[in-house]
Order: sequence, then structure tokens, then C-alpha cells
Amino acid sequence: MNEPLAPMKTPPVPLARQPAGWFVTGTDTEVGKTFVACALLHALRNAGRRALAMKPVAAGFDENGRNDDVERLLAASSQTAPRALVNPYGFAAAIAPHIAAAEEGRSIELAPIIAAFEQLQTMAEVVLVEGVGGFCVPLGRHCDTADLAAALQLPLILVVGMRLGCINHALLTQQAIAARGLTLAGWVANRIDPAMARFPENLAALQTRLAAPLLGVVEHATTPEQAALSLQLPDRAH
Repeated sequence: MNEPLAPMKTPPVPLARQPAGWFVTGTDTEVGKTFVACALLHALRNAGRRALAMKPVAAGFDENGRNDDVERLLAASSQTAPRALVNPYGFAAAIAPHIAAAEEGRSIELAPIIAAFEQLQTMAEVVLVEGVGGFCVPLGRHCDTADLAAALQLPLILVVGMRLGCINHALLTQQAIAARGLTLAGWVANRIDPAMARFPENLAALQTRLAAPLLGVVEHATTPEQAALSLQLPDRAH
């Protein structure tokens, strides 16, 4: 696993410059955030944009010190970046990050993540930041992924895993994003359950209730390259 950059106990300082990118979050865990992030990277490449992604916090590494999500983001990025910047915090066990951090006697600090993000900004036009789990997953006793999105000053792209219960999860996430004063730039309908009953009706219900554009529907069993062709990017990367 990658060791975190030098932890700072002081509050995060404001970003040195206006960020260009999006924070990719999801309605839950296992809804396809990494897949959609990779598809967005391919869409950006197709649009002629130099883009890369970071996974600030990842849990679950193999015996070679590799995490599948991190590897997929590295492979899909059009720019090469140091692994320690792409993933400042990596934990061995595939469990909730605040629990994994506690078990390893470590703490997740926002300042090193912000520092890594600022360095990545110098390497590409657009930086995608993929969260962990859903929008409000704890990173520690007094910090969660919503705090991270706010600290990075990024608009959000919401990945909705299309399955039973997704409407409630999506609307609650929208409320949580608004409560933090953040912008929902768009959402992606990811068909993780190809047998979902009344898919068109569920999609329509989300379109009328989510106050952001539908960026595309990702069909089941496609590749990120194929999915990129069905996605549109938000108006601007901020």
C-alpha cells in the first residue's frame, strides 16, 4: 500500500488555484463509481482533454500492494502520475476506511490529499477524484467524504446504481450534497442490475427529481471505452 504523504494536523488551507475537475460519488458502494470514472476519462480523452484521476482513499490491496480501483484509474488516465499522488491513503483490508485506518494505527487527514490534488492539477487539464463508498462515508471521527469534496471545491457527478431502492438513495444523496453547499453537476444511470423491473419508469422518476442533467445511461456488461460513447460531459470541468 502507498504510505500517505506527510500528515498535517492543521486545518486544510484553501486550494492554490481554482480546480478543474469533478468529484465522482455514488448512491452506495458497488454501484460502479470506478467504472464510470474510467468511462469519463475516456470521454475526456475523446474530447481532446488531458485528464487523470485520483482515488484519495482506497481499501483492499493484494499481496503485491495493488488495489484494483487504483490500477483501473491509472490505466484509463491519459496522463501518467505517481501512484503516491493518485492514492495517498491505501489500507490492506477491504473494509470501511475509517475502520481500516484505525486498525493500522493511522489517520486520514485532508491536507495531504489536497496537496496531492494540487500537484495532479499541474499534470493535466482535468482531474477526476473518486470518492469511497457513498457520499457520507466516514474517514475518521470528525471527517467524511463529503468534507473531502467540500475541501477540494469540486462539483459532483453522482453515479446511480440502477436497482431497486435507487430512487431513495439518489434523492437522499442529492439532499446531502445540497446541505454541504456543493454543486451536483450531473448524474449517470449505471445499469448494475440488468433485470431491474420497470427500468424506464425508474429512470424517468429520477430525471424529474434530480436537479442536474442525466449525463448518460451505462448499459450492463460494457467496457469503459464503450460506455464513454454514451456519456456527455458536464458543461465545464468546474
